[in-house]
Amino acid sequence: MEKNKTDITPKQVEDQVIEVLKTIYDPEIPVNIYELGLIYEVKVDNEFNVNIEMTLTSPNCPVAESMPNEVEQKTGDLWSVKSAKVNIVWEPTWDKDMMSEEAKLELGFL
Repeated sequence: MEKNKTDITPKQVEDQVIEVLKTIYDPEIPVNIYELGLIYEVKVDNEFNVNIEMTLTSPNCPVAESMPNEVEQKTGDLWSVKSAKVNIVWEPTWDKDMMSEEAKLELGFL
């Protein structure tokens, strides 16, 4: 049974999207893309369309094509999301300082 979208707010959908993003991992780094700092922005409008601005660790990243598609697909599969769009951005350039404290600890940077 599908839940009623009138019972949920864009902020709650944003929280759901973030939880999904935390299940997606960079194949070369054992940390999810959200904690890695690859997600710059998650926007949810009042129609529950989701726009995600993200980057990759480098333009030559081996998953440059597949990861944004995975993010879009998994986000779009949420019952509360009408549509999902991923925009890859290169500014600001990603560096390890963008990682969460948890990710830095996991990777031995703390």
